[in-house]
Amino acid sequence: MPNYKVIGGDQQQYGPITTGELHQWIAEGRLNGQSQAQIEGGAEWKPLATFAEFASALGSHVALPATGAPPHPAEWTNQILARDPELRLGECLRTGASFFASNAGFVVAAVFVSWLIKVVMTFTPFIGGIVHLLLGGVVTGGLYLACLRRMRGEPAGVGSLFDGFKLCFVQLMLAGAISNLLTQLSFLLCLLPWVYLSVAWAFALPLVADKRLEFWSAMELSRKVVTRVWFPMFLLLVIVFLPFIAVQILTGIKLGGFILGTLREVDFDAVRWANSMRQHVGEIVKMSLVWAFVGQAALLVCQFFAVGAIMRGYENLFGPRRP
Repeated sequence: MPNYKVIGGDQQQYGPITTGELHQWIAEGRLNGQSQAQIEGGAEWKPLATFAEFASALGSHVALPATGAPPHPAEWTNQILARDPELRLGECLRTGASFFASNAGFVVAAVFVSWLIKVVMTFTPFIGGIVHLLLGGVVTGGLYLACLRRMRGEPAGVGSLFDGFKLCFVQLMLAGAISNLLTQLSFLLCLLPWVYLSVAWAFALPLVADKRLEFWSAMELSRKVVTRVWFPMFLLLVIVFLPFIAVQILTGIKLGGFILGTLREVDFDAVRWANSMRQHVGEIVKMSLVWAFVGQAALLVCQFFAVGAIMRGYENLFGPRRP
């Protein structure tokens, strides 16, 4: 039997490998009908689906498409849940840096536009919070989809940010709004559920945007898969957003220290403190706005690196399993 060379999901060449090994990799979801293969010694690369000897293996295997909606979402979801998730933290971090380095113009422009849209939403008087709740997920989902396409070598520009509005607007809106509401509710109840859900639902939006899953199915699939690699995913998010997290902690310390100082001024008398706070309203508002701006600036900078790292994590968990 001939040996073969194949192109993995990372666009790297593997082989030569035997027919038996190829059948095994197909069964494990590491290759699918669109994976490029070449008979050893041959000159032509062809999709595996064109090789008659692999028709039965591919026919009984639900392929994990590199992009777009799987033909059978329920079967695809079950196959994702059946395999052992693997989040390669070091690879994700390296990809975050290399993706930015090789796509700097696109990343800076796309991240800045999405960040600016969400900032305008957030600080719009009266309705900003509601608008951001409803549309923030659509914008973020569009950013993730554009970065995924770019990472896969597909055409994508800054305008691709708005594909979420065209392809899956309602589902992205629901995924973003409901996950946001539930995480905020969990924060009011207890810090630990908030941390858990914030990490567990990290891939809900890209699953909706990339695989066109219904919002609750995407949230549940993200939660079930990420829960099995929760700590590495938590570390990934902490590392890529470390400057933003540091600013948020410093903001809390500064505001908390200021309020504690005003309490000391009145010997911790609640009535006197409430009256004295009227004199400090302007100072508190000014301080809050300054630190909010610093936090948003830190978030912007973090995202230049974070989008590539997080999308590589998404590919690790939900993309075709690489050789």
